[in-house]
Amino acid sequence: MRFAALTALLLSLAAPPTHAATTLLYSQNFENPVGFVNDGGDVNIFRTVNQLYGNQPPGFTFAQNFTVETLLVGGTQAFGAGFKDPQAVAGRYVLGMLSSVQDDFLGLAFNVGSNAFLNFRLDISSIDLDRWSGPFVPPGGAAPTFRFSLFNNPGGSTGLGSGAALSVAEATGTATPTKNVFDWTNVVVGLSTAGNTNGNVILRIDLLTGGYAAMDNFVIAASDTSGEVPGVPEPSTWALMLTGLVMAGLLLRKRAQA
Repeated sequence: MRFAALTALLLSLAAPPTHAATTLLYSQNFENPVGFVNDGGDVNIFRTVNQLYGNQPPGFTFAQNFTVETLLVGGTQAFGAGFKDPQAVAGRYVLGMLSSVQDDFLGLAFNVGSNAFLNFRLDISSIDLDRWSGPFVPPGGAAPTFRFSLFNNPGGSTGLGSGAALSVAEATGTATPTKNVFDWTNVVVGLSTAGNTNGNVILRIDLLTGGYAAMDNFVIAASDTSGEVPGVPEPSTWALMLTGLVMAGLLLRKRAQA
């Protein structure tokens, strides 16, 4: 009984805080593309984000302007060595986007209900392409700046948004001189939903500067608190917690036997 009570206590301490006014809308680490093809340079350029990741979850669709590429991490072709991820953030796949040459957009439609904010957590990094008209990043590197715009979408359809934005936020990463190596920055933005008609909104993602950059690990939530997104314990946290549970159980059993 004492071990069970201790287990429940440790689990409650490790669990992330929950708030009734925060609702997870979307989570995507881009690790399960459907029909990924390496078109050259460890880049899938000829299939849209929606073709690769649509219906994850069922019914979810993307909108995009021009090409938003999916990059293979850990391959061998990009810059003759493949894309490298020393921080181990990316997994096997990430999305890539241009800030120049073409104005790439990615659009995602949600219903936020009566919540005051759409909050967006993601990882961003400068990266470059060695083909497909690249390189795009200036020599020496350039810090990528993303813009996130929220639009009213009373019809609820998928799109890129139009008219005046309800709110706008920007986030900047770091300049990385090595074109095939990621240097990730985790960012969280809170976009006000004030002025929307019926809860339906569109989130538009745009890379403003940097030439080319990557993004990964989307977590999007509706909340009454700006910047609040759900979280889960890291694997290392769970490992430490389970080790503590085992040790606590052994101690309790030894004392019971004494």
